[in-house]
Amino acid sequence: MPIRLFLLLLTLGLSSSLTNTAFAQFGGPPGGGPGGPGFGNNDRQKKEFTGVADDTPKGNGRLTGVLIDSTSGKPVEFATIALISTKTNKPVDGTTSDAKGAFAMSKLAPGDYRLQYSFIGYKNTDSKPFTIGKGTEINMGSVKLAADVRTLGEVNVVGQAAMIEEKVDRLVFNADRDLTSKGGDASDVLKRVPMLSVDLDGNVSLRGSSNIRVLINNKPSTIVAANVADALKQIPSDMIKTVEVITSPSAKYDAEGAAGIINIVTKKNTLHGLTLNVDAGAGLRASNLGLNGSYRQGKLGITLGGFGRAMYNRSSSTLDQTTTVGTQLQRTSQQASSFDKPVFGQYTLGFDYDLAKDQSLSANVRFGTRNFVQQQTQLTNAYLGDALLYMTNRDVNRKDLSNSVDMNLDYVRTFKPQQEWTISTQYSRTGLVNNFYADLLNQAGSLTGRQQNINNNTNQEITFQSDYQTPIRKNQLLEFGGKAIMRQVNSAYEYLIGTGESALLKDPNNPAGTLNYNQNIGAGYVSYTYVTPSKYTFKVGTRYEYTGIQATQSTEQQAARQLVIPDYANLVPSINVSKTLAGGTTVKAAYNRRIQRPGLQQLNPNPNYANPQMVMVGNPTLRPELTDNVELSYSSTIKRTYINASVFGRLTNNAISQIRIPSDTLAGGIITTFQNIGVQRTAGANIFFNTTLTPKWTLNGGIDGYYVYMQGQTPDATGRSITINNSGISLGGRLMSQLTLNKGWSAQLFSFFRGPNPQLQGTMGGFYMYSLGVRKDLANKRGSIGIAGENFVGNGVTMRTTLNSPLLSQVNVNHLYNSNVKVTFTYRIGKMTYEENRRKGKSINNDDVKGDGGSDAGAQSAPASGGRPR
Repeated sequence: MPIRLFLLLLTLGLSSSLTNTAFAQFGGPPGGGPGGPGFGNNDRQKKEFTGVADDTPKGNGRLTGVLIDSTSGKPVEFATIALISTKTNKPVDGTTSDAKGAFAMSKLAPGDYRLQYSFIGYKNTDSKPFTIGKGTEINMGSVKLAADVRTLGEVNVVGQAAMIEEKVDRLVFNADRDLTSKGGDASDVLKRVPMLSVDLDGNVSLRGSSNIRVLINNKPSTIVAANVADALKQIPSDMIKTVEVITSPSAKYDAEGAAGIINIVTKKNTLHGLTLNVDAGAGLRASNLGLNGSYRQGKLGITLGGFGRAMYNRSSSTLDQTTTVGTQLQRTSQQASSFDKPVFGQYTLGFDYDLAKDQSLSANVRFGTRNFVQQQTQLTNAYLGDALLYMTNRDVNRKDLSNSVDMNLDYVRTFKPQQEWTISTQYSRTGLVNNFYADLLNQAGSLTGRQQNINNNTNQEITFQSDYQTPIRKNQLLEFGGKAIMRQVNSAYEYLIGTGESALLKDPNNPAGTLNYNQNIGAGYVSYTYVTPSKYTFKVGTRYEYTGIQATQSTEQQAARQLVIPDYANLVPSINVSKTLAGGTTVKAAYNRRIQRPGLQQLNPNPNYANPQMVMVGNPTLRPELTDNVELSYSSTIKRTYINASVFGRLTNNAISQIRIPSDTLAGGIITTFQNIGVQRTAGANIFFNTTLTPKWTLNGGIDGYYVYMQGQTPDATGRSITINNSGISLGGRLMSQLTLNKGWSAQLFSFFRGPNPQLQGTMGGFYMYSLGVRKDLANKRGSIGIAGENFVGNGVTMRTTLNSPLLSQVNVNHLYNSNVKVTFTYRIGKMTYEENRRKGKSINNDDVKGDGGSDAGAQSAPASGGRPR
């Protein structure tokens, strides 16, 4: 891409995420941004929205304060604060709290007053009477708001946070309320989140589509881009505070992530002082240990954490497949058993510092490591017609190793409320090693040959971003920004073979090769939000992205050649409309277009022969896919039950689809690759609820389903490319119940199921899971000890997948022995006092790379989560 255009895109752009603080009844900022234009003391706005008259007496008095949740200590955003005259008992002024819970009123006339604080989900609270004189400045301090037991929208009864919350632009799952996922990893938590599904391998899908982006604390990571399932296993569940799902991103987000964005927010200490948290667990399938320290004093805050997790899982599988070669049928049967011994770790260091009252700087470094070792035995029989072709016995040792580093530096400058400028930078790099070593044995168990694959990969990203937002009048917000991403993907691979005990030599049938893939992205966006007096919120925006690609591929037998991958430009619009009705009911409608770029595993040209019957090879010439999304949702509170329902549709052209064809080098083998040949049409609906049966007993759950039609191409018996299609319905659901008992005891039950999932060439099998956990809080709630069981009846979960095309048919049955019992322990050392949250710099979100495989079904779009969109 020309340098001039690249720099132009970096500095231009426009975005919006209005959050008009006057609309407390929205339950959050309209449009889902970090805060909207406040009403200040504009008399006209006060009369329209708060009922305060235009002739409010003026003076030079001032008062300030901060609203916090009495249970969690978190700021209460966008609550209404009314200044009431004690003589007339009528409001004379008013304002709302900002994104940090802070509020202020100025130009107040002398007199006797009291304050009334109100917000959905909290009890109305009145302050003690006070007097304002000439020039008086009163600080109300930290005001604690208690939960309203009659309201379920965003909080639960008796001061407990709800398991599931729905905000204006996202769904929030409060993972720290989940007992049964303690001692697990992020994939265990995501299984419990509405609209998400996690299969037995840890692959995540949203409303039936695996085309999602996963962020950690609003930031991307190259290891997530390489393999989402493996990245999730590196994040301990005990450190996850919330999981946020956004299904209709605005123009502020990167245009990628056709199915949506999931943001995993880890626990961050916003207290003042020094503390050390210990999290430990031991179980039949995994053990973990984590230490997290935090120090905060004055303008400086420092955090340091280290976490490790070791797992030990057994699984088995059977494979029966038939392929057509000419006019003959080749049949293959295989039995395999494996023992997995993965070890994961991550280490973090972060700091934030207030440069001045209106400026702050924050930085973070995260290092992750993954050591996945698998031992597998494969017994294979192959037949041509009724004649036995061969029998093989393979002992395979797989080593998937990686290390990643993410470093970011963020600066924010606030000029006045809702007007700010941010600069964000990030460097991210992941090194991956995907190797296997196989011994080939005869029927007597003697060694007949050996095979080794060495595959080293790197994925590196450098990102620069700048954003600016400013209010226009009192109920509008304009935001714009620019972003540049420089991405490098490199892969080098080779195969070695040997006979018996002889030395390993290069395989002449599989020459070594390399891939060098450079991708530069320049983006600019503009977004505008308008909130009407009748409680309509309109957010419209567009984003322009230009992508330039240069890629070369070479092998020992072929010199480096330039791959023909044209540059491309995309204009992606987005429209979001919401309306608040009587009784707290909200209706929302949205449309957006998304693009999805291929990920590392889909580009990697290294053929993975760890199982020669099921070989996977990437396609470095893949182009992005485009998806149009529409969504309509409804949410309301009916007595003690909160309900959210939505319907959605999406259309994906040029879809990146998995294609399976018979191997031309091994009888009965199947090669899986990726091509831009698909069309996917998906329509679905989901509904979930959260209800309070008693003040100490809650129940929540939901059901979702979708219909998908897929069309693509595959070769037939004559070698010609023909069009094939498939369609089907998939259903899923979950149910969770939580009970708070006396003396610090609590219990939780969770269950989940996902029905069969249609694919272009067949159907992926369904699966289920359930768990039961009990926890006891220690004295002064400094820690807890708990025990939980998962799938403890029977002998694990079985998933059956079938594939069919003109050239092949396959039945693959996987059995995971995942029955588990685990004990967890947490303890906090140190003393902390509450400190108002600091203003942090906005961070970078690269929401633009497609995951590795997973379901072929659909591609619903949802941007990554919480915090600040990009």
